[in-house]
Amino acid sequence: MRLRALLENEALGLRLLGGDDELDRSVRGVMTTDLRDPSRYLSGGELVLTGLAWRHAPEDSEPFVRILAEARVAGLAAGEAELGRVPDDLVEACARYRMPLFAVHESVAFATITEYVVRQVSGERAGDLAAVVDRHRRMMTSGAAGGGPEVVLGLLGSDLDLRAWLLSPTGRRIAGPGVGVGGGSAADASGGTDPGAASTVEPTEITNTTGTAGTAAGALPAAVGTALAAEHLAASRAGRRPPHRVTVEGTAYSLFPIGAAADTPAGTPGEVRGAVLSDWLLAVEADAADWPAARLDLLQGVTQLIAVERDRRDAARTVRRRLAAEVLELVQSGAAPAEIAARLRVAAPVLLPGPDTAPHWQVVVARVDWSRDGNGSGDADGDGAATGRVARALLEEILVDPAAQGAEPADRIAVAHTGGEAIALVPLSVLPPTGDGPAVEEALHAETLLAAVREPLSAGLDGDGRLTLGVSAAVSSAEGLRGALEEARHARRVAAARPGRVCAAGHHELASHVLLLPFVPDDVRRAFTARLLDPLREYDRRHRAELVPTLEAFLDSDGSWTRCAAQLHLHVNTLRYRVGRIEQLTGRDLARLEDKLDFFLALRMS
Repeated sequence: MRLRALLENEALGLRLLGGDDELDRSVRGVMTTDLRDPSRYLSGGELVLTGLAWRHAPEDSEPFVRILAEARVAGLAAGEAELGRVPDDLVEACARYRMPLFAVHESVAFATITEYVVRQVSGERAGDLAAVVDRHRRMMTSGAAGGGPEVVLGLLGSDLDLRAWLLSPTGRRIAGPGVGVGGGSAADASGGTDPGAASTVEPTEITNTTGTAGTAAGALPAAVGTALAAEHLAASRAGRRPPHRVTVEGTAYSLFPIGAAADTPAGTPGEVRGAVLSDWLLAVEADAADWPAARLDLLQGVTQLIAVERDRRDAARTVRRRLAAEVLELVQSGAAPAEIAARLRVAAPVLLPGPDTAPHWQVVVARVDWSRDGNGSGDADGDGAATGRVARALLEEILVDPAAQGAEPADRIAVAHTGGEAIALVPLSVLPPTGDGPAVEEALHAETLLAAVREPLSAGLDGDGRLTLGVSAAVSSAEGLRGALEEARHARRVAAARPGRVCAAGHHELASHVLLLPFVPDDVRRAFTARLLDPLREYDRRHRAELVPTLEAFLDSDGSWTRCAAQLHLHVNTLRYRVGRIEQLTGRDLARLEDKLDFFLALRMS
């Protein structure tokens, strides 16, 4: 705003005592002070309000005004309540330093002037920011991204003094203060040297009587991010209109959804639930209850801008999703291992850049199930495809290291969906050996995957939804993928038998006959036998090695090498070779009673 606007508002009752030729100065903030030297609290552009308590003698006026002039303040408004009038020595000092001077009538409170200035300055700064955001939106929708969400959040901080973070559905920090290169400056957002760019105002502060400025920007604690995500998902699932105002650890936040949930009408939980589980979240450290409509509109524009970037980055996952879908289609259709292996060789460099060209793989299966209780929970696609897409988005997020920050840390994840089920093909890198120890493989563990996401996702699913997850053992070749897929699917069914909104189970929970006995249904029988016997059957088919008959004979002979060799009419060394091959293909040890028992059950159930 301009100084001239102070005189145009009759409610303020200000009288101009000098500086009529300087009334076009911009006012960027307001400060009330009675300090003799307030310079440490001035950043330039302020309207300084003073009650003159600092003035004890006429000679005090000149140094006070000099300090204000050196700080490049916009103007000075002196109250008449203390002395009954503004002293002449102050008027003369202001004239000497070309400092506009206003007299504040004793009936006018400084708070009235402060409120007016803050309202005008905030409105203009919001307008300036809106212009930059609009320009940035055009850049992002017409060409390459102009800096991504980091730039927009930097603008919110520099131009509106709003700290904000972009969070994933599980509360993982994607952008904002303390996240990677987040928290860009207004200069970044202005697009460099573009002469046609809308300019931003310089960062300013509204300072109180003691000169205390706002808190410095900093990182959002992981626990707070998780809590905010949980609050947001719960509020959205309840059908409440955003922004959602919450308090976490004594700090107020306003939560804005990014994506489809932002436009979903309240009171339609059947449509809201899928969207809120997969959309980003903008968390602003402020209570939006008293915000003017213009500022709320601006924040809605920011969310739309970030949504464009979200869609762009989501589209970038198309290649990885397609690779996963192609591999899984081959696995489920019973394609030859050589054909699957060829497809894996194509996928490996995309999913695991670097020297590892033949990694081991794990399969993770996820499913979101909704209760059919009259809330409109049926799938719009009629075949589970919409629910499958929600499960895919969740699985892509779950598989990201919760400590990873930024918008695209999921370069090693390929997730497809078939029907209502999401299936991830995860390559495992092998860590180099340490000391004399062997190389160590980084395998996924079911409970570890859910540790950081259980709280927010439970809130988002509360009422009528469940997420269940199954994790296979690692396999080293295309031949093992079919068994790994079945293993992950049945591990997920084990998880589904447990209480809770978010549950997971791993392959180790299918390895014992004690846990398998309750699972009498045919599909469970097939899964257990396929994991143990399919590698042997496939090897027999290709090499006519008769490993399955050898295994049966070995178990029937109670592990006696001599009796088994005689029964099969083999030399003992040939028998030892076959048993070694069985152990190599299955990862089991036929010297262990547990493994013998598992093979015995698999043969009996096949």
